[in-house]
Amino acid sequence: MAEIRDLRVEIDGRAIVDGVSLRVLPGKVTALVGASGSGKTTTGLALLGEYPAGAHVTGDVRVRADGLVGHVPQHPAAVLNPARRVSALLTDIARVQVSHLPRGQRRAEARARVLHALAEAQLPNAEALLRRHPHQLSGGQQQRVVLAQALLLGARVIVADEPTTGQDALTKSRVVEHLATVAGRGIAVVLIGHDLDVVRSLADDVVVMRAGRVVESGPAQRLRLTPRHPWTRELFGEQKELPSPGRPAPDGPAGAGQPVLRVRGLTARHRDGAHGTTVVLRAPGLDLYPGECLAVVGRSGSGKTTLARCLAGLHRDHDGDVLLDGTPLPDSVRDRSRAQLAAVQYVFQDAHAAFDEHRPVLHQVARTAVRLRRADADTATREALSTLARLGLTKDLVRRHPGRLSGGELQRAALARALLARPRVLVCDEITSGLDTITRRDILGLLTALVRDRDDLSLVLITHDLDTAAMAHRIAVLDAGEVVEQGPAQRILTSPSHPFTVSLVRRRN
Repeated sequence: MAEIRDLRVEIDGRAIVDGVSLRVLPGKVTALVGASGSGKTTTGLALLGEYPAGAHVTGDVRVRADGLVGHVPQHPAAVLNPARRVSALLTDIARVQVSHLPRGQRRAEARARVLHALAEAQLPNAEALLRRHPHQLSGGQQQRVVLAQALLLGARVIVADEPTTGQDALTKSRVVEHLATVAGRGIAVVLIGHDLDVVRSLADDVVVMRAGRVVESGPAQRLRLTPRHPWTRELFGEQKELPSPGRPAPDGPAGAGQPVLRVRGLTARHRDGAHGTTVVLRAPGLDLYPGECLAVVGRSGSGKTTLARCLAGLHRDHDGDVLLDGTPLPDSVRDRSRAQLAAVQYVFQDAHAAFDEHRPVLHQVARTAVRLRRADADTATREALSTLARLGLTKDLVRRHPGRLSGGELQRAALARALLARPRVLVCDEITSGLDTITRRDILGLLTALVRDRDDLSLVLITHDLDTAAMAHRIAVLDAGEVVEQGPAQRILTSPSHPFTVSLVRRRN
């Protein structure tokens, strides 16, 4: 069992968690829910004894003496050593556990334990994944590797921070089933989540937080059916309709002019060390027209992020061309001109990893205008403050360092930074997957307004969520690294032709 009593966490005199108490019981799933910045993650990390730098902490946190606490963070890349392959990351843990065996049996037993942990974490094709480095995995795959680490360690309490972030519906259901199985083995699970469908299906108890305080708590079924607090009612209420792009989908060159971005004969690979390379993406042809939103959907590991990184020059190991206004872009971001860098901007799924922890957010956002548009420092700062304010970020907030912002706040700052380049193509990689429904709706509304109001801006929206994809003009569907179907969003979502797309739409409905 683990327990938190009257926890208060202050940073610079501001309470980010104030008077929080909860009990986490063996075999039970306790969900912490609330908007981005409500204090959910800070509360969950308190069970590990981890707090933000410079925090003043009062209250009591108790974990049973034999209760090792494992952590599956929302942004797993931050805790995976980028220089080591997945096999090394997991085998280091397994070796300690088999050290009592005769020397000749240790290697085989350690490998068996690693493969079992990967299977428990719902990672298929484990043999191939073991040879890769963390950056060669999708965000969802990285998350499940960290879950496998926690299971290997024998954790009695697992703090799972948005464990279904960036996951397709099938993988999400498997992760939910596995966490339920983990709880069934007597392990306490603390689920930090914005995905209320997951909370409804998995949680035994729910703690609702707002502005660092607990506003309501109790059995999940009671909160879902008869919530007492207005914020709980809003959070668990019917999801409002997501925004639509606001203009007809372009039919092609005749209706929309020439594509701003084209993909031709793209084949991307991952290097597997001594084992050579593995093809992870084949995209014979994709077009993006001016003022268009193109959603790229598919399961975790299907190649969506690899495609996005190829567009932005972040994945060099590929054949084929990415053309901007008919001119091939260099494969590597290092070889692209200042104008080409500004034209195609990338907003990462893991906003925390995309910022320098040692410099204020405002400085990093303004730096984009200085570096890519040669704006002077004062002009860049004014533009940055204006753009950040439009995204709901105050002057006081953005003068802080990234570690002092919530995930949702930092994701908005990352979007502002990309916009300061005045891009023609904005590539957004699962940027709403770790956000609560209210913040998610706000950011998608902003993206919709940007595409609607600026004829010179096009959007590539990488997502696993078909409800999010429905806001796009067109959808491209990836499965196992292949583009299996593409076309107008309305047709794809109502009358798909490929069996895989049919299965995705069926799960959505």
